[in-house]
Amino acid sequence: MSENQEKDQWEQNLENVKAELNSCQLSLHQKESCQPDNNFCEKFFECELRKKYVIAVYESMNKGSGGGFEF
Repeated sequence: MSENQEKDQWEQNLENVKAELNSCQLSLHQKESCQPDNNFCEKFFECELRKKYVIAVYESMNKGSGGGFEF
C-alpha cells in the first residue's frame, strides 16, 4: 500500500486490534506471542481478544464480504 492510499475500515480495525493484542502480550503476560510453544499463554484457546484479532484478520482479507477462507 502506498503512503497516499488511506486505510479502509477493515485495515484500520485490524491495526487497532493488533495493537491491543500486542499490548496484552507484552504488558500483561510478558510474552512476544500467544502461540503455543514451550511457554505459551495459558489463555490461548479461550482468549476473546485473540478471537477478535483472528476475526479482524479475516475481515481485512475479504473486506467484509463474508464467505469462507479460500486460498
